Amino acid sequence: MAEYLASIFGTEKDKVNCSFYFKIGACKHGERCSRLHNKPTFSQTILLVNLYHNPQNTAQTADGSHTSITDVEVQEHYDEFFNEVFTEVEDKYGEIEEMNVCDNLGDHLVGNVYVKFRREEDAEKAVADLNNRWFNGQPVRAELSPVTDFREACCRQYEMGECTRGGFCNFMHLKPISRELRRKLYGRRRRRNREVEKICSAKSLPFDQSSRSRSRSPGGRGDRRSRSRDRDRHRDRSRSGSRGRDRRRSRERSGRF
Repeated sequence: MAEYLASIFGTEKDKVNCSFYFKIGACKHGERCSRLHNKPTFSQTILLVNLYHNPQNTAQTADGSHTSITDVEVQEHYDEFFNEVFTEVEDKYGEIEEMNVCDNLGDHLVGNVYVKFRREEDAEKAVADLNNRWFNGQPVRAELSPVTDFREACCRQYEMGECTRGGFCNFMHLKPISRELRRKLYGRRRRRNREVEKICSAKSLPFDQSSRSRSRSPGGRGDRRSRSRDRDRHRDRSRSGSRGRDRRRSRERSGRF
């Protein structure tokens, strides 16, 4: 019996736990849902609730009619938002494996930003700090999310251009960033890995062994030595990144993230 319950956990057959919350970290019924929303106590992924505001959904004139915004302007606005949040979060809390933004219209998904860190302790630290911050004049709502596999959370019909439910689909419609921005943000990781590989080669150390030692997860709680090493790396990064700090202070003064 226990094996059967474990096999159906988080699926449509599970009559106790909400499958939508398990897959996408959100449910249209919210607290009124008849099934349990098992909020994780540790996770690599955090959810920033309703953080992104699509200008096509909010641009209105005084008489209530919508203003015209071109697709190019919307993409530029989105790329600027994505770059700002990704860079700020990664520089301050730790390496990001992937970041995704929902383009859905339902209240439980609209503008949701999912950030999957490499380390669980970085996600925990980010949630604790971001809940005390503001973005665009609104308080940030951050929480740990059960989502780790975005392939299961995404709408496959939307990816093929065949979703008939539109923006109110209950699965994620992820908004893509431009190719140039993707190369810029995710290319930083490849550059860092190449630098580490050069250092390891110079010291005659195997690169894969060094990588495993850095990426070892503490199982959600973390040992003090690992966190001490992380703090040392953040301290070194802060000393060498004065220009980055100035840029972040400038954004805080202007009311951004």
